[in-house]
Amino acid sequence: MKQTIPVIGMACSACSANVEKKLSELDGINSASVSLPGRSALIDYDPEVISLEKMKTEINEIGYDLVIDKKTSVEEIEKRTYTLLKRRTLLSWLFAIAVMCVSMRWIDLGSRDISNQVSLLIALSNMLCCGRQFYVSSWKQLLHGTANMDTLVALSTGIAFLFSSFNTFWGDAAWASRGIVWHTYFDASVMIITFVLTGRLLEEKAKDGTASSIRQMMGMAPKTAHVVEGDRIEEVPISTIGVGDVLEVRPGEKVPVDGEVISAESFMTADAAYVDESMITGEPTPAEKKKGAKVLAGTIPSQGKFRMRARQVGEDTALAHIIRMVQEAQGSKAPVQRVVDRAALIFVPVVACIALVTFLSWWVIGGNTCLPQAIMSAVAVLVIACPCAMGLATPTALMVGIGKAAQKQILIKDATALESLRKVTALITDKTGTLTIPNRNIDFTKADSLPLEVRETLKPKAREAMESLQQSGIEVYMMSGDKEEAARYWADKAGIKHYHSEALPQDKENLVRRLQTEGKCVAMVGDGINDTQALALADVSIAIGKGTDVAMDVAQVTLMGNDLSAIPEAIRLSRNTVRMIWENLFWAFVYNIICIPLAAGLLYAFGIDWQITPSWASALMAFSSVSVVLNSLRLRWMK
Repeated sequence: MKQTIPVIGMACSACSANVEKKLSELDGINSASVSLPGRSALIDYDPEVISLEKMKTEINEIGYDLVIDKKTSVEEIEKRTYTLLKRRTLLSWLFAIAVMCVSMRWIDLGSRDISNQVSLLIALSNMLCCGRQFYVSSWKQLLHGTANMDTLVALSTGIAFLFSSFNTFWGDAAWASRGIVWHTYFDASVMIITFVLTGRLLEEKAKDGTASSIRQMMGMAPKTAHVVEGDRIEEVPISTIGVGDVLEVRPGEKVPVDGEVISAESFMTADAAYVDESMITGEPTPAEKKKGAKVLAGTIPSQGKFRMRARQVGEDTALAHIIRMVQEAQGSKAPVQRVVDRAALIFVPVVACIALVTFLSWWVIGGNTCLPQAIMSAVAVLVIACPCAMGLATPTALMVGIGKAAQKQILIKDATALESLRKVTALITDKTGTLTIPNRNIDFTKADSLPLEVRETLKPKAREAMESLQQSGIEVYMMSGDKEEAARYWADKAGIKHYHSEALPQDKENLVRRLQTEGKCVAMVGDGINDTQALALADVSIAIGKGTDVAMDVAQVTLMGNDLSAIPEAIRLSRNTVRMIWENLFWAFVYNIICIPLAAGLLYAFGIDWQITPSWASALMAFSSVSVVLNSLRLRWMK
């Protein structure tokens, strides 16, 4: 069976890769896909072989957590975690300012020894109060033979602190007596933790609000139903309903399961009731239901009542299928994320090995007299390679892009959309509520006799938006639950060549699948629960802000206004943002390629007596982070 389970404690791509790897290694798990943006794991497992409790225990051992208790609020956990992270970041900045004031002698404490001892206390306080999670996480990773970005942070700050502490108390005896100049690097230890925490805070801010609202969607299903037994009607839990049971559904009640109408009545029609199926079809006009008509779980009779025979119950209902599809789609992973995961798993151990080789090379070649130099060089490698710039590359560009999008009433909630939105070659759009604005003041019982332009109106700039998309090479399809005449009319008004009428959620899903099998990158635009299935499956999902909450929760992009020209604008913004992310990552990579050898002391091999010290490494690391932020800010002025 497949199940989507929230994951707590992931901070980087290496984290999601480690969780996925651990789950995949467990007996009874057929496949596992862990999404960092979605903070969830899509797991295909055999419940007879492995339990959720076993999975939770195994993941806890490597420093993360699975939320298997449905009563636990994931949103509250993440909110508390973010608040704690913000407090630690602010406190770490205070420690960073304090240690810089002392180490740079902006505050004169009288002697070098006192300054070093005060810096030691500040650095130790920062490690215990602000950076404790790095050391706990890296220790758990070590016990299980894995590593993440916390490992580099723990190694670099730990070695820098211990080496500096040794020098504080025994530096003169160990080094000065041999004519060796020694230093302390408490400022580097503090600044590393500060910058990494800042990067994580920015990333969490960027990812805020992407968590799934599937539990809310599940709440749309009714909890009870009225079962007819002879002349008696009894209210029972929906879990007790079986196929073939006769149910009575009254006005305003939700249809409990999928089934077939066996009798109906209303004050308007003696043998029919009217059911609001907008959550399924997206159409505001209530559908007439007579004997033999199909009704779906979650729909609501607006006028009249009816009796029905249950045909699909539990996990077999259309609503349950939609929920399941959304869960599986949200647990899936973008191709670029898998590449990043693999790179992250390699990056950390490679850097650690380079630092070790650096230490051994200096020690073996220079002997004991070069031991301080060996330690300093290894520390410098770990500090310079600490992925501050790499950690900030994506979230800073994303935050600037999101800010600019918000000014244009475009809410981008999912970073994975940025990888696909720029590649879109086909776009599927719903009609009612998406392309058009329905007239809510008409008499729906007389809707068929009213002109089409009276029932609804085309949204502002809808035609211009569709033409812009098609001119850029994007195929546009309209899927509507309305009749052929209406679908054809509004497709022509919007300038859309491809359209389908009387479309159900499964039809929209099938079109998405067909276009994807043809090699197209598909974007889906919708506003209702009926669109959720296709939204979840599409490469990029776009919701209308005035639509249902579920559609907006599932969608990666939400248009907050009625101006559909925001769609081509979002594609242009996506291209600029993704290009900026790759620029940041490229320069961060170049930074490491150049600076790591310089920190290791490679220039000494060519007779140049110079290398990057841990202090300079810390400064360069800070500069690289600032440069990434400044480069990302250029997005504000891009068109």
